[in-house]
Amino acid sequence: MCAVWYNHAPMNPMPGPPLDHHSAGEAALDLHSVRTFLRQWLRDPVKMASVTPSGRRLARLMVAQLPDGCSRVVEIGAGTGVFTRALLDYGIAPSELLVVEINPDLADFLRRRFPAVNVVCADARHLDALAAEHGLLRDGTLDAVVSGLGMLSMNRALRVDILRAAFAALSDAGRFIQFTYGPASPVRPRERDALGVSVRRAGATLRNLPPASVYVYERGEP
Repeated sequence: MCAVWYNHAPMNPMPGPPLDHHSAGEAALDLHSVRTFLRQWLRDPVKMASVTPSGRRLARLMVAQLPDGCSRVVEIGAGTGVFTRALLDYGIAPSELLVVEINPDLADFLRRRFPAVNVVCADARHLDALAAEHGLLRDGTLDAVVSGLGMLSMNRALRVDILRAAFAALSDAGRFIQFTYGPASPVRPRERDALGVSVRRAGATLRNLPPASVYVYERGEP
C-alpha cells in the first residue's frame, strides 16, 4: 500500500550530435518522462522536489560515487528513472537492483520503462525489509543505496528512519548516496551522530535544473 509520499529527484536535455534511431528513441522517452513527472507535480507540487526530473549529469555524478566492485543497489525515490537508467548503464544487473518508489503512478511508469528491474511501490523506511524480501540480502548485504528523495522537506525523524533502514542493509563499506538542492548536507550533524555515520561532499553540477550537490554517507568517522 502506498500511503506516504516523499519528494523526488528532480532533466535538462543535453546537447549532442544529430539524433540517430537510438538517440531519437531516448529523446522521445525523455520527453515522456518529463510529461509524466510534470503530471505528478501538477497534482501535488509540495510533494515533488522539483518541476523537472533530474538531469543526466547529476545522474552520472551520483553513480560515480558507487564503491568499487558495487553490484547490489537499492534506489529510493526513483521518479521517472533517470538514476535507474544510469545505474543500469554503469553495469548494475537488473536482478541486483531494487527500485523503491512510493508514488503509484511513477512506480507503474518505472515498471513499463524497466521491465527487467524489480520496482516496488513502498515506503523507503522499510528498504531493509524490502531488500531482504526481494533477495538482495540472500548471502550478504547491499553495496549502495542511491536516493532521489527530497530530504530537505522531511522532518528529522523521517530522515533518520530512512537512513537507519539503509544502514541496516548496507555492508560495512556500503554507501548512501544523496543529492540536494541546498547549500549543505540535508542530513544534519545531530542526525549523523545519532546514526554513527560520516558525510563528504562528492561534487556538484550547476547545469542541472535546479543546480544540485551530491553527498555520500558512510559508517564511522570521515
